[in-house]
Amino acid sequence: MTAFFATEALEAEVLQPLVLALPKGRILKECGKLLARAGIVPAAALHDEDSRLLRFPTDDPMLDVVRVRPFDVATFVAFGAAQIGICGGDVLMEFDYPEIYAPLDLGIGGCRVSVAEPRGTVGIDDPSRWSRVRVATKYPNIARRHYAARGIHADVVHLNGAMELAPGLGIAQVIVDLVATGSTLAANGLVESEVIAPVTSRLIVNRTALKTQPEAMGAWIARFRKALA
Repeated sequence: MTAFFATEALEAEVLQPLVLALPKGRILKECGKLLARAGIVPAAALHDEDSRLLRFPTDDPMLDVVRVRPFDVATFVAFGAAQIGICGGDVLMEFDYPEIYAPLDLGIGGCRVSVAEPRGTVGIDDPSRWSRVRVATKYPNIARRHYAARGIHADVVHLNGAMELAPGLGIAQVIVDLVATGSTLAANGLVESEVIAPVTSRLIVNRTALKTQPEAMGAWIARFRKALA
């Protein structure tokens, strides 16, 4: 009898829809065509920025979509709340979750993680002579690794936004942030002085889900791979 109920519970778990985590904002808009090519049609409310819903059905009863902050996609997938996700390479670099496998570069959301500094200090203060630097960023791990590789200690001021204000207000010497066009930097008197890494969005999957549901997970990876072709 115990084995019967255990089997029933396992079957119920397997029959639950997989969850695809998508980032809010600019990348979500870029995901539209990719999802269509992969044969995924989410509920129209997914793209309604005024909607308070966070979980949405799709035309496939075995796939739901959740809409979360870009920085949270990797965490949802790493902890198994979502089995699949679309996540920026910057987030993967920052958190480096071992529970995540990133099989595909989706080629969308192109930008870069960069160092920026006030326009007036460019060429005056030689970074190669620094022993430490104060950095404002929402990427503390990326910033520390970047400067540690150069033998520089980074004192990180963790900000979640408005990094461009930090140098002018004396909070930090430089910032490390995501840059697309550079227009926000220029508007605030900063220039991009170094590119740490180019960034695109990746398809990510939970490693445990890939092992326990290989057919279903493999099928979705194959559909996204075909969509890229």
